[in-house]
Amino acid sequence: MSDRVRPEKIRCDACPVMCFIAEGKPGACDRYANHGGALVRLDPLTIIETARERGVKTVPFLSDGGDWDGDLLRASRPFVTAIGAGTTYPDYKPAPFIVSQDVAGVDMVTVVTEGIFSYCGVKVKIDTDRHIGPERAVVRVDGEAIGHVMTSEYGSKMLSLGGVEHLTGGSKKEGRVTCDALLRLCNREAVEVVIDDGARVVIQAGEAPIVNGAEETLMRVGCGSAAIGMFAAQWADKVDEVVVVDDHITGVLSEHQAGKMLDVAPTGIRIKGRRSTPGRYFQVAGPGTGWGGTDIDDPLTILKDFDPGKAHAGQSLLMVSTTGEQRAYYELDGDLKPVKMDMPARLQTSVDRIAENCEPSLCSVLFMGGAGGSLRAGVTENPVRLTNSVRDSLTYVSCGGATAYVWPGGGITVMADVMDMPSNAFGYVPTPALVAPIEFTMRLSDYEALGGHMGSVQKVDSVLGDQVRRVDQIDRNSDPTSSRNFRWAPDRSV
Repeated sequence: MSDRVRPEKIRCDACPVMCFIAEGKPGACDRYANHGGALVRLDPLTIIETARERGVKTVPFLSDGGDWDGDLLRASRPFVTAIGAGTTYPDYKPAPFIVSQDVAGVDMVTVVTEGIFSYCGVKVKIDTDRHIGPERAVVRVDGEAIGHVMTSEYGSKMLSLGGVEHLTGGSKKEGRVTCDALLRLCNREAVEVVIDDGARVVIQAGEAPIVNGAEETLMRVGCGSAAIGMFAAQWADKVDEVVVVDDHITGVLSEHQAGKMLDVAPTGIRIKGRRSTPGRYFQVAGPGTGWGGTDIDDPLTILKDFDPGKAHAGQSLLMVSTTGEQRAYYELDGDLKPVKMDMPARLQTSVDRIAENCEPSLCSVLFMGGAGGSLRAGVTENPVRLTNSVRDSLTYVSCGGATAYVWPGGGITVMADVMDMPSNAFGYVPTPALVAPIEFTMRLSDYEALGGHMGSVQKVDSVLGDQVRRVDQIDRNSDPTSSRNFRWAPDRSV
């Protein structure tokens, strides 16, 4: 028999999985490891050291005191985030870090913890005119349902992904795939989704969406009717008729009120679809990835024959999409049929201006989660008092230092833009659930009044050691399609 002694595994209690971890190995979540028989957090606690103009909005009431240096955010003091802090599981423990600072003579405290969120998901805003799928269509990754298409907003499509029904309410594979997709999206990685009866879309926070293999570039300036109104004065004396093709509201210059006000004469044009009001048409074509988010590649397919009582040979017609990416110029022949011609120089500037007024097409990913009673217990012995304190604006809620929108109504339901958070701010546990940072900041006196864990409060200087990842927030550069960058100088151990 061998005399070799096998080192004992240790049990991790940081989540309900309760892994047994061998020496030098991480647990299933890759967040905790066995280091010399001790359970250690692999990622160091993250502290935001500066947040420059238009950078991440850290707690707005932090101040250096003394003379004001023009920093509206008062963000030059270190802000302890929950990234790398650890969790309160099994939920009777105080939050891992309850940190106090003196701010302009006022004792402030920030309670940080990495919440285990089963009730969580992301809302995705995709800036594109392209049809990606019908409302309520199922969104899939690896064949598993992870969410659905919501409404179309002005120039954007909205997705709701994740949620407890997908994480825990379906099969084990559905839960694993959903959790993995959410984790990658929240950490600003690319995820390809397939929408039932719709498109294949690559989503990545801060980057342009890729729809059916084609990268989107522009978000529309407005609907077809709005485009007519914005550019009518530039077209009125240069072309007889303009049609702005749009899946939602196609605009026609001569019929539109803007054209009437500019004395544009009737052209006898007749449009397929349902007329809403003069110069505004619904349902001129089906939704798709063609002109203006329709399913057409030839804009003439939305036209009926011109009225011979009003139209005339040589009459000019400009047809353009809501982003200006598709444009075509025609003149009517003797049979009043449009004949395609080269774009005249007199119209080139106006169609270019449509594209100029379109913003870059981007994907935005907002984490959304509900802070449950167990998470709140890490802040106070009486969890409802934290909810009331947040509602009364005595407690400021942030996620990884980023401003969090707190939804009205009961509980603490938060939403935060992942682009405002440091890199790799999210983790997971294989229950499955996301692990997300959340911070509660308030006056020390208010913390004591709500029954906070006063015995666990420590000064900020005591956590500013070598095992801290110091993050220096950097503004987005002049290219609005670029992701925010982050620098750090950690002294990382196991």
